[in-house]
Amino acid sequence: MMRAVFFLSIVFSIHHAAHAQGLPDSPFPSDIKRVLFLGNSITYAGEYVTNIEAYFVGHYRKLEIEFVNVGLPSETVSGLSEPGHADGKFPRPDVHERLNRILQQTRPDWVFVCYGMNDGIYMPFDDERFQKFKEGINWVHDVVLNSGVKKIIHLTPPVFDERKGGHAGYAKVLDTYSDWLLDQRRSKHWDVADVHGPMKKYLNAHIRKDPSFALAADGVHPGKTGHWLISKAILLFLGETKVKRAENINEALIPIPNGETILELIAERQQIMKDAWLTSIGHQRPGMNVGLTLEEANVKADEITLRISGLKQ
Repeated sequence: MMRAVFFLSIVFSIHHAAHAQGLPDSPFPSDIKRVLFLGNSITYAGEYVTNIEAYFVGHYRKLEIEFVNVGLPSETVSGLSEPGHADGKFPRPDVHERLNRILQQTRPDWVFVCYGMNDGIYMPFDDERFQKFKEGINWVHDVVLNSGVKKIIHLTPPVFDERKGGHAGYAKVLDTYSDWLLDQRRSKHWDVADVHGPMKKYLNAHIRKDPSFALAADGVHPGKTGHWLISKAILLFLGETKVKRAENINEALIPIPNGETILELIAERQQIMKDAWLTSIGHQRPGMNVGLTLEEANVKADEITLRISGLKQ
């Protein structure tokens, strides 16, 4: 009996020491080195991606994963574009045009996919448009997995606020698109993280208290709180229950020494790398930043990584 107690105490001590050294089990298997985020302007804005990376960099200090953002503003998975989009300057870009290049160049292990917001092209529900969305999502799912990616995780689309964005009936369209994605979790055993539901619940609860409250000033593009809700939904999906009560990323990083500085540095690195990746991969969306070459961007990113490593000592 005494030997068993002694053995258990040793195991506990080793486990405790591993946690103190930043070595607890993470949601990512040890062979995962690159995680890709694919989507439209909400993904390109990148705050939710930065939040997720900062959380894992802070809480799992030995984790060595590159978080790559290749979101492209205006993009759809449905291939649709409304008449006169962008004042007639260009149709919406279509992920079908660039997905194979993305996968060939980035060679990710896991892929997060977030579409839907643009895919109903801001019109009331229509079966043909819905079918295009479903076909596009199924196509992305198959292409990603057939490329050798180990896991694809779909995100339901963020919430749309008709009070700010107009387009009567469009919120219901995104409800329907989200419900369909969640059905794939049940019927096809897809990995689907629900972003839409928690955002809608939060928005409605705060509107009841303050009718002027909004997550997105234009009804589409969430601000800081909205991006945190997206981050939080993904982190909870990955099993990070510690964020359940966190109101923002800063609260989630409170236990982390220099957490806010690390967050700022990761945001800087993300900005450099996402423009470099988009420029290298190529796309059909006018008006985007021209990024550095990947070689130049990686030099700058490595410098930032060294600064982050110094803050984690």
